[in-house]
Amino acid sequence: MHTPVPATTPDVGPTTPRPGKASLSPPAVLLLLLLLLLFAACDGRAPHDAPETPAAAPPTGNEQSAPGKPAAVAAGNTVAAAPVSGDTIVVGSIGDASTLIPLLATDASSHQIAGLVYNGLVRYDKNLKLEGELAESWEISADGLTITFHLRPGVRWHDGKPFTAADVLFTYQTIIDPKTPTAYAGDFEQVETATAVDPLTFRVTYRRPFAPALASWGLGILPEHLLTGIDITDSPLARHPVGTGPYRFVEWKTGTEIVLTANDDYFEGRPCIDRYRYRVIPDTATMFLELKAGNLDWMGLTPIQYDRQTTAARFTRAFNKYRYLAFSYTYLGYNLSHPLFADRTVRQALSYAINKRELVDGVLLGHGRVATGPYKPDTWFYNPDVRRYPHDPDKARALLAAAGWEDRDGDGLLDRGGTPFSFTLLTNQGNTLRAQTAEIIQRRLAEIGIEMKIRIIEWSAFINEFIDKRKFEAVILGWTTGQDPDLYDIWHSGKTGTKELNFIGYANPEVDDLLERGRHTFNRDERLTCYRRLQEILAEEQPYTFLYVPESLPVVAARFHGIDPAPAGISHNFIRWHVPPAMQLYTR
Repeated sequence: MHTPVPATTPDVGPTTPRPGKASLSPPAVLLLLLLLLLFAACDGRAPHDAPETPAAAPPTGNEQSAPGKPAAVAAGNTVAAAPVSGDTIVVGSIGDASTLIPLLATDASSHQIAGLVYNGLVRYDKNLKLEGELAESWEISADGLTITFHLRPGVRWHDGKPFTAADVLFTYQTIIDPKTPTAYAGDFEQVETATAVDPLTFRVTYRRPFAPALASWGLGILPEHLLTGIDITDSPLARHPVGTGPYRFVEWKTGTEIVLTANDDYFEGRPCIDRYRYRVIPDTATMFLELKAGNLDWMGLTPIQYDRQTTAARFTRAFNKYRYLAFSYTYLGYNLSHPLFADRTVRQALSYAINKRELVDGVLLGHGRVATGPYKPDTWFYNPDVRRYPHDPDKARALLAAAGWEDRDGDGLLDRGGTPFSFTLLTNQGNTLRAQTAEIIQRRLAEIGIEMKIRIIEWSAFINEFIDKRKFEAVILGWTTGQDPDLYDIWHSGKTGTKELNFIGYANPEVDDLLERGRHTFNRDERLTCYRRLQEILAEEQPYTFLYVPESLPVVAARFHGIDPAPAGISHNFIRWHVPPAMQLYTR
C-alpha cells in the first residue's frame, strides 16, 4: 500500500522484489527499498568509501529465520565472480507505479522505481546501519540538534547538471510547503533552519531532539533546476523522472512496464546490469508462468509456489530461491468512523474470531509469524508481552453480546437495533495471499453471525478512489516496516488528512504523546519505554487486527551472479549483480 520511508511503508505485492537500496526516502515510513552498495564498479572506477555513522543502528537478527539467509543458492552464483557489464533484468510486480516523484508517492511500486532513479543523503547498508549516499560524511553537534552534511563532489543529474546543496535545500522547502500533497512532511517540520552553506555543504538544525533526524535524510533528493516555479503535482518528472541514481528513466507504458537503463556516469560506478524492466502483471499465477517461460528474471513467490511448484531439477538449475522474515506485516484495518467499528469491544471480538495461526499455516504454509502489533518480532523495540487474541469464538460472541449484537430474529446474523452485522471488506487485485486471507476470515466471522462480503479492486483505483477518499468499511493491506520504531505518520491523530497514512482515522491522546516523546529523545531506553507502551495500547484497542508477518520468498534467475544475502535481504548490492558474458540473454 502506501510507502513512505523512515519507518513503515505499505506493501503492494505478495513479496514484490525491490532492487535498489535499503533507502530511507521520505520519512516516517521507511520503505525498505534496498541498498545500492559500494563494491568495485563494473567499469573499474573505485567507489567512494562510506563514512562511519555517528551511531550504530539498532541490532537486528531474526529469532527463526535470519534476514537474507538463502533457502537455496545454486552452485556458481557467488559474490566472488568478477563483475561484468551487460544483459537486462526483468522484474515482475502485480502493481504499477502511481508517480515517480518520491515526495508524492505513497505506494511501494512507485518507491521501488524511484529508488533506482533518485538518491538520498543517507541510506541503510547491508547490515542495516546508516551510511552516506549523496552525503560523503556528516557531523552531528554535541547537543544532537545540528547535522552538517558534506556532499559528494562530482555527482551529476541524469541531464548532466551538477548536484549541489541547493537541490537538498529545494527538496526540503518543497516537502514542507503546505501546497505539496505529501504524507512525509512531519519529519521535516521538526527542522528549525536549513541552509546550503556552500555547493557541497548542507546544514540543518532541529528545534529539539529528534531521533529519526539522520535517517529522514534518506529522502529522495529532487533537481531544483527542473522544478523551480513549477507546481510539483503537474511536473513532467512524475512520469519522466530525472535523478542522480544508478539507473536513468527510459519509458513508462501505463499498466504494462517501466524501463530503466544503467547510468554510465553514476558516482558509485556504472551498474553491471544494462537495463531494468519492471513488468506489471496483476496476477501472481500468470506472473509465475511468465517466470517459468523465461520471460521474467525476478519475482516474489507465493508460499505454495515456493514449497510445491519450484522443486523440479529443471527449475532449480534455472533459478535461485531465497527465504527470510520480511520487514512487513499484513493487517485487517477498520474505518473507525464507521458505526460498526467505532466500538473497541467489537474490534476485540473480531480479533478473537479470527484464527491467525490458521492464516499462517493455511495461507502462508508456515512461511511467517503471527503478528501482535506493528513491529517485526525480532527488532529491539518489539514488545512480546502485549495482549494476545487466540482463536476463541465463544469469547468473541460474548463480547459482541456485551456490545448489543445478538441474533434476535433467528436468521443466523447478529443484529442490533434492527440492523444486521454486515460489511464489505476491500483488498487489492493480484495478491492471492490477501484474497485467501479474506476468504478464511469471512468463514470464521460467519461462524459467529457476521456477514463479511469481499470486494477485490485494481490497485491504483483501490488506493486513489477508496483508501485516499476513505470510502471503505474494512481493508486487508500490508505495511513494510523499517529500522526505526517511529510510527508517527501512521498512528498520530494529526496524520488523517487526504493522502496521509492514518487513513483509518485512529485517535488516542496517549498514543499521540508516546509518539511525540519517542521521536524527541535520543535516549534508547526512553524510546523503548514509549514504543512498548504504544504496542500495549494498540493491542488493547485493536484499530487493526494484526494478522501475520510473512517471509519474503524471492526467486532470481540463476544467471545473475553477485547476489549477497545479508540482514537487509538480497538487493542491497543490486548494482553489482552481473551476468557472465556466455549467459547473457539480452543486448542493450
